[in-house]
This record gives sequence, structure tokens and C-alpha cells, in this order.
Amino acid sequence: MKIKTLQFGELEYQNEQILKFEKGIFGFEELKKFLLIKKEDELFYWLNSIEEPELAFPLIGIRMIDDEYPQKENYEAFGIVKFDKDPAKITVNLLAPVYISQNEKAGYQTILDNENGYPVEYPLFKQ
Repeated sequence: MKIKTLQFGELEYQNEQILKFEKGIFGFEELKKFLLIKKEDELFYWLNSIEEPELAFPLIGIRMIDDEYPQKENYEAFGIVKFDKDPAKITVNLLAPVYISQNEKAGYQTILDNENGYPVEYPLFKQ
């Protein structure tokens, strides 16, 4: 199968690569099927919608930022990145992580109990 994305152009994928988000992503609850894309030597992953191929969320593995971040068994925590022209203003959402299981081909987004003080806009690059 193929989709035409804004970020990567035309992509070919197999059914086995589809990640199913039963409840979608906050604000995009109607979208349930995504591809997790990462180009070699790049820091970011991209969660690209199959139903709306022009929509992709930039992600970063949260363990790169905080090795004590709450984990879920068989799932890896990712934060949605908000880009800016000024690298000092690039942030990652640590309060509402996206958990992805490559083995189960599933994912979900949740809002953490904020007792640990995880912010919505954590600066990704320190000056």
C-alpha cells in the first residue's frame, strides 16, 4: 500500500507496520492508524497518519531526556515535539506522552498525573 506524505513524499508500507491508536491522539481522536517513521541519523521520529497522510507528529523518545520517566510495560514513551525557527524555543510535551508498542503494533496518548511536575513545553535544547 502507498500514501503520499508531506514530510517524506510517497511511502510504501505493509499492514504489519500500521500502529493502531484505539482512541486516536488528543485533538485527532478520529484518526486511528499511523506509521512510525524514522530516517537514519535523525533525532526525531514521525507519527504519520494513514487516514490523513498530510498529518504527522514529530516525536522524540523521552528516555533520551529523562531516564526515570514513567514507562509502561512493552511500550516506549515518546513526546510530541513543537518546532520553532529558534532552536532554543523547540519544546517537547512531557505531560501527555504517546506510548507505542512495536510488538503489539499499538499506541495511545495519556495525560500523566502531574505530581512529578512534567511540563507541556519542556525545552528540548538547553542554551
